[in-house]
Amino acid sequence: MNSALLRDCRICPRECGINRFSETGFCQAPAELKINLAQLHFGEEPPISGTRGSATVFFSHCNLRCVFCQNYLISREGHGHTISETDLVDLFFALEEQGAHNLNLVTPTHYSPQVQSALELAKSSGLKIPVLWNSSAYEKVETLRRLEGLVDIYLPDYKYAHKIYAGKYSHAADYPIVALAAIKEMYRQVGNLQLNDEALAERGILIRLLVLPHSLAGTKKSLNAIYDEFGTNMALSLMAQYYPAADAYRYPELCRGIEPGEYQEVVELALELGFKRVYVQQLSSDDLWTPKFKSSDSTMTINHCQK
Repeated sequence: MNSALLRDCRICPRECGINRFSETGFCQAPAELKINLAQLHFGEEPPISGTRGSATVFFSHCNLRCVFCQNYLISREGHGHTISETDLVDLFFALEEQGAHNLNLVTPTHYSPQVQSALELAKSSGLKIPVLWNSSAYEKVETLRRLEGLVDIYLPDYKYAHKIYAGKYSHAADYPIVALAAIKEMYRQVGNLQLNDEALAERGILIRLLVLPHSLAGTKKSLNAIYDEFGTNMALSLMAQYYPAADAYRYPELCRGIEPGEYQEVVELALELGFKRVYVQQLSSDDLWTPKFKSSDSTMTINHCQK
C-alpha cells in the first residue's frame, strides 16, 4: 500500500488533505480497511449476478452523504470491522471458491490504495474471476488510473444531472462534472460491456441511473449526456428501486417511491435514443434487495415520511 496517499489524503474529489492514520476526513474512513459484509449476492443486473451470484464485498463509510442512502448503516454510520490487506485477499479467494461469477467491490473509492494493493496480490496469486468496481463515480481520474489493469468491469452510478440537487441531497454540487469525467476514464480503460457465451459480464462498463421521485435525478438529461459522450453501445441499468431511507423523511419531495409514469418516461427515452443494451427493473418501494448489514448498535434514528 502507498501509505503516503493516506498521510495527505486527496484520494477522492473531497481532497481533505488529512492524515488518516491519526484523523478522519469527510468520509470518516480510517487508514485501516473496514468492511461490513461479504457474500454472494443475486440482486445485481443479470450479467453480474448470473446464476451463481456476485461476490459482493461492502466497504464501510462513503465519500458522499446521500440523504436517502439505503445503505446508511455502513455508508453513514460506518458499521463494520477492520481487515488487513492479506486477510482481504484470502476473502477474495474464499468467495471465488464459492462459485461467484465475479468479485464485486462495493463503494471502495475511499480505500483505493489499500484495495489496489490487495488486488495486485490477489491477481499475482491466481485470482481468476473478473474484478468489478461498484462505485458512486464520485472519483478522481488520477485515482482511477492507478487501478488500470486491475479492474475488469466498472459499475458506476450516474446519480445527478443537476448540481443543485447533487449538492442538496449528496453534499457534492460538483458531482455531475466529476462523475462524467470519472466515467470517461473508466470507459477508456475497459470499453463497452462485453459478455461471454453464458451472457455474463467479462469486461467493460455498465452505468447505473437511479430514478428519483419528481425527476429530481435529472435522469433524462443524464441519458442525453451519455448518448452524446459514448453513443448507443453504452450499457445502461435504469433502476426503479428507490424508497425513502435514512434522512429522506426530512424532504417531502423524497417521501415516496417513484411512480410508474416517471420510470416509463426514462425507459422510453433510452429506447428512443437507440441504446442497445438497457437493463430495467420492476418498481419496488421496499428494501427487498438491500443487504442485511451487520449492526449491533445503530445510532441513527429512522423517522418515517408522513402519510
